[in-house]
Amino acid sequence: MSKPMLLEEFTRLPPALTVDCVDGLSGAIDAVAARAAPSHRFLRYGWFAAAIRAYGGHARTLTVAREGEPVAALPIIPAGPAWARLVSVPGCYWPFRSFPVREDAGVEAIEALLPRLAREARALRLGPVYDGDPALELLKHAARAQGWAVLDRFVADSFALDIGARRAEGPWPRNSTLKKNRFHEKHLAGHGELDWRFVHGADWTEAAFDALAAIEEKSWIADRTDGSDAKFTARGHGGFWRAAAEDPVIAESMWAAMLHIDGAPTAFSFDMNAGALKYAIANSYDPRVAKHSPGKLLYYRNLVQAIEDGITTVDWGAGDSGYKQVIGAEKGPAIRDWLFVRPGIDALAGKLLRAAWKRTGRAETGSAAAEADGVLGAAKGDDGDEKRAGGED
Repeated sequence: MSKPMLLEEFTRLPPALTVDCVDGLSGAIDAVAARAAPSHRFLRYGWFAAAIRAYGGHARTLTVAREGEPVAALPIIPAGPAWARLVSVPGCYWPFRSFPVREDAGVEAIEALLPRLAREARALRLGPVYDGDPALELLKHAARAQGWAVLDRFVADSFALDIGARRAEGPWPRNSTLKKNRFHEKHLAGHGELDWRFVHGADWTEAAFDALAAIEEKSWIADRTDGSDAKFTARGHGGFWRAAAEDPVIAESMWAAMLHIDGAPTAFSFDMNAGALKYAIANSYDPRVAKHSPGKLLYYRNLVQAIEDGITTVDWGAGDSGYKQVIGAEKGPAIRDWLFVRPGIDALAGKLLRAAWKRTGRAETGSAAAEADGVLGAAKGDDGDEKRAGGED
């Protein structure tokens, strides 16, 4: 009689991984995003579709499935001259440009994906993206193991406000700050009736976007620049955000605090909420009321509401115009641009160009964030002179 084998004596085969590449954006993107880290669940089909509608490009999507369930989805579009066969991840700069991977995806998923990516392109550009990004970390590990050249260039430091830590030190915002804000609100009311409101989810109508655009058209960004970096105007990035809001899941994460005075849009603060994390993306105000600090007043109201909603961290993104550190934000992960060049002669050429690629970024010094502010300050928020002086007292 044969002796029965115990379960632990059977040879365990690794989970079967399959890789596919489809023309266009794959419906699997949403399935992956739904089980990604909470901070990355906005990287949905609608996010990438909005980018393609706003900025152009013909997408393909590489997906990795484990036992039939998608665990990674990499949308790509051509970038640069056709002969270079360079691809990039579509998306909007804010809050970063990455792709979704499930929280339980291992490096083996990306190891399976890379040979197919090498057939589709010579190199992949990923970023700007934060150090520690889940997709980035898996990609770096797998790419280096398979002989890809991995190049990075520094963009800027990020800044983050740990609300939980601030509140552990005592009441926050401090009573002195709230008292000063009430003083400013009293004088601001001299311009007319103040209406403070929040916009999110189903509130994202054409009228709501028009109100944000109207404020930007009056702001310093329209006065001192060509306006192409405005977030909500027709000549800026308004097309992207309007398209992204068509996805109800993304629309629910999009959040704006707004101030109207006598019915006229006067100031806004636009964020994306991702679980307990808030990405601060853009702020703007009508300069006619700048001396009363409307942006500061609005954002403190926004932070108080965020605390009530369970937000514990605010990611302020790149650059520091002074107010971020004054309000309590501290230096966070670096933001970088990455190139992954396929093995062989292309990787060899990539390694030779490593120094040149780095020089196109910024020097990674203590002042890098301030240097980046001129380029990226508008990209992460309409900071303006008022914010340079504002903040916690």
